Amino acid sequence: MNTHDQGTTIPRLLLVEDDMTSQGFFQAALESLPAHVDIADSFASALQRSAAVRHDLWLIDVNLPDGDGPALLRRLREIHPGVPAVAHTADASATAGQRLRQAGFCETLIKPMSRETLLKTVRRTLARGGDDASFVSEESASDWDETAALSALNGQREHLNALRDLFLSELPTTRDAVVSACQQHDDAMLRSQLHRLQASCGFVGASRLGRAVRQLQQAPDSQVARQQFATAVDALLH
Repeated sequence: MNTHDQGTTIPRLLLVEDDMTSQGFFQAALESLPAHVDIADSFASALQRSAAVRHDLWLIDVNLPDGDGPALLRRLREIHPGVPAVAHTADASATAGQRLRQAGFCETLIKPMSRETLLKTVRRTLARGGDDASFVSEESASDWDETAALSALNGQREHLNALRDLFLSELPTTRDAVVSACQQHDDAMLRSQLHRLQASCGFVGASRLGRAVRQLQQAPDSQVARQQFATAVDALLH
């Protein structure tokens, strides 16, 4: 985040868009949030812009003159894991939307969109970005969320303990499967394992591991994300 002279913080956004008219629309709308907007007009310039600064949100055009949005998102997350991203495209098909979600975009904006739609989407993504996309330090992340787990099970502590015992007994096998999928670059297997593990973490309140799983889902090639995952698993098993 950046800071005004008055002491309030504003988000720093990266807008990746090669069309000058679209750039003007996005920039004028986004700066009214308010926000600081960095602009890149290509795959290469987006990487250059991100090399020295961590943005709070990326808005990425799906079709670029020197690449595509999903490939750019993968590269950007190797540099800065966990940053939320919104895609923008003229392709309104359900197939395109599904492909972009699978690529790791939080939402997709269909061009042309209204100023109100753009700002609502950006505000919504930024608001949940701290929970869903930003890395949490190992020191501040709790291994277990007792309140959430007990609430989900209507306060039945015995049921929760039994579920956790089952979860912990299966965790080494799941961890090994995730590690193997990462090493073999088996994206389908990795998605499947992480999807199941994410649900299990929610049922038993494994909050720290749940966060680590989300980071790995968003940036499977990131060594930081892989280490976060390994550390979170070890904390539960020892």
